[in-house]
Amino acid sequence: MSMQPNMQMKVEAILLKSFQEGSVAVPSLLLKHYRGLNLSEVDVMTLIHFISFIEKERNNFPTLDEIQERMSASPDMVITSVQKLIREQYITIDEETDESTGFRSEQYNLTPLYKKLANRVAEQQLQAIADAQLTQAPSDDRVKNIYTTIENEFARPLTPMELETISNWLDKDMYKEELIMTALKEAVFAGKVHFRYIDRILLDWSRNRVSTVDQAKEYSQRFRQTR
Repeated sequence: MSMQPNMQMKVEAILLKSFQEGSVAVPSLLLKHYRGLNLSEVDVMTLIHFISFIEKERNNFPTLDEIQERMSASPDMVITSVQKLIREQYITIDEETDESTGFRSEQYNLTPLYKKLANRVAEQQLQAIADAQLTQAPSDDRVKNIYTTIENEFARPLTPMELETISNWLDKDMYKEELIMTALKEAVFAGKVHFRYIDRILLDWSRNRVSTVDQAKEYSQRFRQTR
């Protein structure tokens, strides 16, 4: 059954008035990261009401009753949530004194919440950068393996210049560890165990788009056959 015209007009008028009051700007980062901040859905709704009171209604110190009236959660849950938010410093209570009257007043401060969100995002971004670098850069064990293997083949400790050459192969030229080891084997097979020859092999492979061990072996075999 449809609404009577006058009732429908009243409802539309109420909705129109509520829309005209504006909206509350809820930080999207809060919705994305509240789980990572150990906040429950009740905590988030409590924070949203704090944001609404403070930023929209200019009520900097809403009472617990005012917050409870707007939430479907039980009063005990709301009280527990507010206590948690204050205890864990998502919000703080600041005290201000009017210089002209000397009157003291308290107000809620949401700045700690925004700082926690900013720190959370910054930590995630730094971790993502660190993970990306970790996947791109060879591990210390792999680098040590290259050093040790080459030293064994050379039967002597590597010089600082030779260590720098290996570092450039990995970091600057971005040669894979397995290709460096394969180039070393080629140099040993050719009886030319010195860095200049290994570097020439790696450069030749790079110019000819040799990027895997199998491709390197096939390329070297073709090279030897042509000679």
